[in-house]
Amino acid sequence: MATLVVVLDQLTKLWIVERFALGGGLRITGFFDLVRAHNTGAAFSFLANAGGWQRWFFVGLGGLASGVIIWMLRRHADQRLFCFAITLILGGAVGNVIDRLAYGHVVDFLQFHWDFLAVIFPGGYFPAFNVADSAITLGAGCLIGDEIRRARAH
Repeated sequence: MATLVVVLDQLTKLWIVERFALGGGLRITGFFDLVRAHNTGAAFSFLANAGGWQRWFFVGLGGLASGVIIWMLRRHADQRLFCFAITLILGGAVGNVIDRLAYGHVVDFLQFHWDFLAVIFPGGYFPAFNVADSAITLGAGCLIGDEIRRARAH
C-alpha cells in the first residue's frame, strides 16, 4: 500500500511538472483547480521561508517517521486498521521526502477554493497539496477512527 501511494504520488507530480509552469494551473470546476506550486516548508507552508535548513530537517523527520512506522507495523501486525493507517502515512512521508531530496521542495497541485474559506485563507483558496499529503491526512483520520473504536471496545 505504501509503495502504491509513493508511485501514484510521484507519477502525478511528474505529470504536473511536465504540463504546468510554476504558478500555472487549470480550472477544473468552480471550486477545484490543478496548479503547480512548490513548497519548501511543511503543511500550510510552515517554515517555507526558513532559509534552506528546513529541507534537511524534514528529510530527517520523514526518515525517522518511516523507521518508527516500520517498527510499529511489525509490532502491531494484527491490528488491520492501525496498520492500514500508518502504511498510508508511510507512503505519504516517503513521497514527500523523495521530492525534498530530488528538488529541494515538495510539488503540490490540488487546490480547492470556496468563498467561506476566505475568513481563513486569502481569496478562499485552501493551500495546494498532493497525493502524499492526502494519504497522510487519510491515514491520520483512520488512526483517530481506530483509537475511537478501540476506546469504545474497552
